[in-house]
Amino acid sequence: MKVIISGGGTGGHIFPALSIAGELKRRFPDCDILFVGATGRMEMEKVPAAGFRIVGLPVLGMPRKPGLQLLKFLIHLLQSMFKARKLVREFNPDLAIGVGGYASGPLLRAAISAGIPALIQEQNSYAGVTNKLLGKKANRICVAYEGMDRFFPSEKIVLTGNPVRQALLDVNTTSYEAKMSFGIPQNAKVVLITGGSLGARSINNAILQNIEKIRMADAYFIWQTGSYYYEEMLEKTRENKPKNMQIHQFLNQMEIAYAACDVVISRAGAGTISELCIAAKPVILVPSPNVAEDHQTKNAMSLVEKNAAILVRDNEINDMLLLETENLLNNYTLRVQMSENIKALARPHATRTIVDEALKIIQG
Repeated sequence: MKVIISGGGTGGHIFPALSIAGELKRRFPDCDILFVGATGRMEMEKVPAAGFRIVGLPVLGMPRKPGLQLLKFLIHLLQSMFKARKLVREFNPDLAIGVGGYASGPLLRAAISAGIPALIQEQNSYAGVTNKLLGKKANRICVAYEGMDRFFPSEKIVLTGNPVRQALLDVNTTSYEAKMSFGIPQNAKVVLITGGSLGARSINNAILQNIEKIRMADAYFIWQTGSYYYEEMLEKTRENKPKNMQIHQFLNQMEIAYAACDVVISRAGAGTISELCIAAKPVILVPSPNVAEDHQTKNAMSLVEKNAAILVRDNEINDMLLLETENLLNNYTLRVQMSENIKALARPHATRTIVDEALKIIQG
């Protein structure tokens, strides 16, 4: 069996793709899997590190304004479409899976044109333009939210949830062990701050703005700055870093960080939300305003409406983030209630269900 998996750009696309590939390999050790990503993006590093082959396309993100960047985008898109057709022809997969990200569009389009069965894994509550167009020709669309028949043919939709990292499902680390691994006292309250694998400018700036409040807080803070901002944040806190704060570029074992913390501050990417549901931690969501169709706010509201998360908007983050954090840390009853509510939304078998659907397509 040969499967091609395309997408990436952020951890929110890469980790689900790796979860699907891992489940395929678990069931079929001889399965030949080829990843297709975007040249220069983080999948070109993360996928080989996980033991899979990857080929890069020169595709770029579409600029928001006309100009030279738009011309460059179109040239790279044409190059990517030609290369994608060549890859599909040479690899000749039994199935193509698209998980979102720059490379997913050209690759899935090439596969569908060549008559290869295709599965789309739509992670967000609001489908992007590319997936909406591809969904008309794809064989199956695996979604994480209800009501997605607004975007896709209802007969093709399967509600599966989003894949999460296997380590998160297998974790058996206690809170005590997790805090020990971070060198944090057992009786301390812990706040985990993350803007995703690349980082979030507004969250990082809000932490800098509130550094004195953090210093005075009766809690420890584990701060994942993301790769884009790590050196800058280190430099800006060199003289005044609180003793109750740890600064990390990237947390390779996020499951241990979840186990250690009492409250999470996070962006509202679909993959992150799926992980938070599994981790069952009270969360303050700060949706990124810099995403298509404001889909992170829609993701966040699906939890807020069920009293499973607190929303802080990006434009009020400096004033509200630490205030909401302090309120949550001081309200044990609310934390327990939010944990129970978010856990009820978890879909721990998402990866298995997606692979089941993939096999149905291959078997006809």
